[in-house]
Amino acid sequence: MDGILKKRIVVALGGNAILRSGQSGTVAEQSRNIQETCKRLASMITRWYQVVITHGNGPQVGNILIQNEAAKHEVPAMPLDVCGAESQGLIGYMIQRSLGDELLRLGKRRTVTSLVTQVVVNENDEAFRHPTKPVGPFYDKEYAETQMRTKGQQWVEQRGKGWRRVVPSPDPKKIVEKGAILNLIDSGIVVIACGGGGIPVVRTAGGRLDGVEAVIDKDLAAQCLAQDIGADVLMILTDVESVMIRFGQPDQCALGEVSVVEMMKYQEEGYFPEGSMGPKVEAASRFIRAGGEMAIITSLAWAHEGLKGKVGTRIVR
Repeated sequence: MDGILKKRIVVALGGNAILRSGQSGTVAEQSRNIQETCKRLASMITRWYQVVITHGNGPQVGNILIQNEAAKHEVPAMPLDVCGAESQGLIGYMIQRSLGDELLRLGKRRTVTSLVTQVVVNENDEAFRHPTKPVGPFYDKEYAETQMRTKGQQWVEQRGKGWRRVVPSPDPKKIVEKGAILNLIDSGIVVIACGGGGIPVVRTAGGRLDGVEAVIDKDLAAQCLAQDIGADVLMILTDVESVMIRFGQPDQCALGEVSVVEMMKYQEEGYFPEGSMGPKVEAASRFIRAGGEMAIITSLAWAHEGLKGKVGTRIVR
């Protein structure tokens, strides 16, 4: 796998790299998690120098929405696209600070910067007619009905938990800040971009960008980012070592190196649920079909071994 040296890699961090199950989400908790994550990223960057980082934001943007609701009688609540921008800033700040410190500890003085990133979506995307992405906390039926009646929002009930708002999850089409990201990479800067799937925007007839109430899947946004900047490798880091078929069954099987045609066949056969591995496999397959060299799906703990081809699932042409 020495051929990966010096190539451009997009690393998509899963939520466990920032906030782990059972944690309350304090700055101290998230900073500790990110510090551990950045130790692995820094080691990678010293060998594969053109690394671009993206990340999830689910818990963080959910907390921002709770703060919006709690303070709505004191300050105006912000729309979802603005909340997404806020989460990009706070997570990006924690990563760039920790990663810069870790690189310095390894004797590598590198600038790390996070870029508030907009991602163009199609205003006619089917997702806008059928919102499915849950956001924010659970509320009772009365609150949900009020929001639906007064604001035109869509809410769904999850038995035993309450009611939760659902928003569109449109397909990402283009990274607005592509040129800036490429300029930063070429200047030797480590870039953090498209956090939380990026801020969804639509381009009006007059060329203006308008933010929309939606959430883009972070793995599909990572694929769009990797494709737009000409990355060689897309690495999606999650909480499992490899992609499984027949998961949970006696004959479950971990996938190693798989052709994109074979992976698409597994997708069609329904092995990868939409709520978990489905978007990751779809993002990896899209990347290869668009000309990428390799897509890797593995856990953060096995990132280095994944790049060496020792563990994880590797999708190739």
